[in-house]
Amino acid sequence: MQERAARTRQAVLEAAADEFAERGYEGASLQRMVWRAATSIGALTFHFGTKTALAEEVSAGGHARFERCLAELAAAPDPLRELRTLIGALARLAHEDTFVRATRRLEADRPGEVPPLTEVWLPVLRGLLDRAHDAQRLRPGVSPEDAVALLAHLAEGAMAAHGATRDSAWDSAWDSVWDSVWNVVLHGLAAEPA
Repeated sequence: MQERAARTRQAVLEAAADEFAERGYEGASLQRMVWRAATSIGALTFHFGTKTALAEEVSAGGHARFERCLAELAAAPDPLRELRTLIGALARLAHEDTFVRATRRLEADRPGEVPPLTEVWLPVLRGLLDRAHDAQRLRPGVSPEDAVALLAHLAEGAMAAHGATRDSAWDSAWDSVWDSVWNVVLHGLAAEPA
């Protein structure tokens, strides 16, 4: 019985993530979630109680997936290379993971109620830029603070673009576009050609 309840709970969570990612908080329908999960409204309310509780659980799942992604990134000797890997991984996760897309949508729809995903990845980005600065890998005159602002915007834009477009044409173009963008960024940041 507990295994069945756990499967039902997970099915509702996945259906809710799809619904929140597609329609946001206000547009999301509990009835559509129930239909997607092939369960009942009673099962949904048993496990989560309210739409708000369900949104919070989906958001917690998105945060956990971001944290796992960051933990799995391999450290590189060059912090600028590691920055590229970090931002690319964030963009890919926004593209591939429904919970992350839902969390980003909930964050935009309900500011202040859903903790921002930047709490997960921005400290990592700052740490890498501090390492690059300490290793004198940043161009003279580029402060870590300015680089954080630039790369935070780049990361948000990459996640938004990659999260919103989910087709094979974009997938195949992404790598070459990303390489070009990163080369421009490195030209502005790096103390020497990278």
